[in-house]
Amino acid sequence: MEKSRIVIVLLAVLALVAVGVVLKSAQSVILPLILAWLLSYILGPVVGFLTRRRIPAPIAVGIVLVLLIGLCYVGVVFVNARISTFITAYPKYHAKITQFMQAMTSSIDMPSNPLAKIDWGQKFSAFLISLSGFMVVFVSKLVMVIIFLVFMLLGKPFFQYKVRKAFRPEYAVSIEHVMNTISGQIGRYLTVQVLVSFVTGVLVWLALSWLGVDFALTWGALAFFLNFVPTVGSIAASIPPILLALVQYYPNYWVAAICTICLLAIHMSLGHLVVPKVMGDRLNLSPVVVLLSLVFWGWLWGIVGALISIPIAAAIKIVCENVEPLHPIGVLMGSGGPIKKEMEAAGR
Repeated sequence: MEKSRIVIVLLAVLALVAVGVVLKSAQSVILPLILAWLLSYILGPVVGFLTRRRIPAPIAVGIVLVLLIGLCYVGVVFVNARISTFITAYPKYHAKITQFMQAMTSSIDMPSNPLAKIDWGQKFSAFLISLSGFMVVFVSKLVMVIIFLVFMLLGKPFFQYKVRKAFRPEYAVSIEHVMNTISGQIGRYLTVQVLVSFVTGVLVWLALSWLGVDFALTWGALAFFLNFVPTVGSIAASIPPILLALVQYYPNYWVAAICTICLLAIHMSLGHLVVPKVMGDRLNLSPVVVLLSLVFWGWLWGIVGALISIPIAAAIKIVCENVEPLHPIGVLMGSGGPIKKEMEAAGR
């Protein structure tokens, strides 16, 4: 009996390693598939709204995809324009950076300015080359996401019917329950997260514009995207504008200090007050699971993996909770909120 348990554990470990290898090696296919799956939760209600207005489903999907492609095009044009503007304005910042580094090196008795030996022209050339390669990869991935998304949006209304035809009634009910739970929780999470990220980006833009920090709109857009990354996203989005405020207004440090306070207030108020009130404990994920999911999917698929780490973790938890052999894993992945309420009720 003990040997069989050891064999099962070893097989489970090997299966996890095999899944990790497959996810890593098949990233070019699996990642667009998961992105399309998540986008279907955001765009599916829009397609449903259009079809209820007696617009044929293919036309409704086409309208939604045109809007999505238009948003992506606007985003690419925006990023390209911001990079060009920054490259043009960089000499002004370079002089300030040189002054700042000279002051720092003299105060800590360093021999010379460490930035003076850097070939910034070569650095920018390498950056532009890597950026062009990234844009090519981005467009190819976007095409795959759109292809997957088309079939998902068109097939979504018929999914329950297919499940009922494919499985026995008791299994079909369980599968429908799992899928409806995943759809409800992740759909609500993504909707709230998009709205909160949009408000965060707007507030960051307004605050930085009020302080006169350059590229305020760029930092607002960065805050919008990185706000999807739990915990570290808001920190990463705050560092560039604070550093720019420090350099732009040097030797005056007050603007950078006020900028830090404003950004901290925005992220703390929205992330720790507004989101918990709106979302409650609907995903019911342990903070440790959130952190491990962020680290794992970020390591596996980079920044995109970090962006989608929470929905993936929530989907895995819901599946584990509804599959009897995996139920203990689902309970361990939870935040303990429902269990705490049960204990409090029993204590009364």
